[in-house]
Amino acid sequence: MKNTKRVIVKEVVSAKERRAFACFNADFYADNPNAIPDIVSDEYDTFIPKKNPAYEFCETIQFLAYYEGEKKPVGRIAGIINKAANEKWERSRVRFSRVDFVDDTSVSQALFTAVEEWGKSKGMNQIQGPIGFCDMDQEGMLIEGYDKPGMLITIYNAPYYKEHMETLGYTKSVDWVEKRIMMPEKPLEKMNKLSQMVLKKFKLTLIEPKKRKQLAPYIKDIFKLLNVAYEDLYGTVELTPGLIKKYYDQFIILVNPNYVKLIYDENNEIAGFGLAMPSMNNAVKKHNGRLLPFGFIDLLLAPYRKTEVLDLYLVGVMPKWKDKGLTAVLMDSMVTTALSAGIKYAETGPELEENKQVQAMWKFFDVEEHKRRRCWIKDI
Repeated sequence: MKNTKRVIVKEVVSAKERRAFACFNADFYADNPNAIPDIVSDEYDTFIPKKNPAYEFCETIQFLAYYEGEKKPVGRIAGIINKAANEKWERSRVRFSRVDFVDDTSVSQALFTAVEEWGKSKGMNQIQGPIGFCDMDQEGMLIEGYDKPGMLITIYNAPYYKEHMETLGYTKSVDWVEKRIMMPEKPLEKMNKLSQMVLKKFKLTLIEPKKRKQLAPYIKDIFKLLNVAYEDLYGTVELTPGLIKKYYDQFIILVNPNYVKLIYDENNEIAGFGLAMPSMNNAVKKHNGRLLPFGFIDLLLAPYRKTEVLDLYLVGVMPKWKDKGLTAVLMDSMVTTALSAGIKYAETGPELEENKQVQAMWKFFDVEEHKRRRCWIKDI
């Protein structure tokens, strides 16, 4: 759709504008039951350098779009230059992130032009996204599965975004897929036998914490594993000590330790890790991403409330343990815990479509691939 109204794009500079930017997605999709909003306060803090250690290696800019003469924004976009990623991957790319807009090509074109021009002024020759500060940030524009509920860690957007991107000259860089995993009626005997064999053969120990305070000794190892296991994935950069503390502080209060699984080898070195959470969709959606006045309470209780849905967040195995069955150990334990809690199915987070190792994890299950999201790219 093309509107005749003139579009004004403004750089976000004031606290009021930062709030409007942070709230935009949650408010834009407030009436869509499948759109799970971000935690608005986290989004606000993400673009404050003193609160986000990623600014050690990132430079950003934020824009809001308005129709001339109107005060309510009709679109937003952020630009991120991740210097660490550009150095690692030997690229000169600006990233776009947090992009939303009404169905008007004048708005989307104005927003993307603003970030493209900013990127060029900084010496960049390509733009990619949506992709954030690091791999722990949200990434990938939804291009299939608009009628399925999202997750707290994923992006929701309307179907018309894809058409806008193609009109603006963007092409596919990579796709991620998301799957619904149906829980079996009882633990899978074949997977359980494989799990027991792997643990015995390689002298591995499965650790299943029961209380949050029991997680503390493993935090350093968990993030060490994530840095190594995810090193070669699309667009990744190493998580710095500051980022590790940031994500730990954000997630530790939400973690149900029953869904944290760790594997250690005979030398007491971490070999594998898995993290899932009972779905927090209802708690977040109920308060539209706001923690006050009562959203914080519902969010704290959500990991322990009965739900039929388990969100699978992270699975990682150290390179030397790849293809040795450790993912079966993690999933066997996760399934046993989920069944005892009445979980009916699990939702995966975004998985790179060419990552055959992670796709192979689901061979024991009844699986539906029901969402797909894309990272776009364009020369500028």
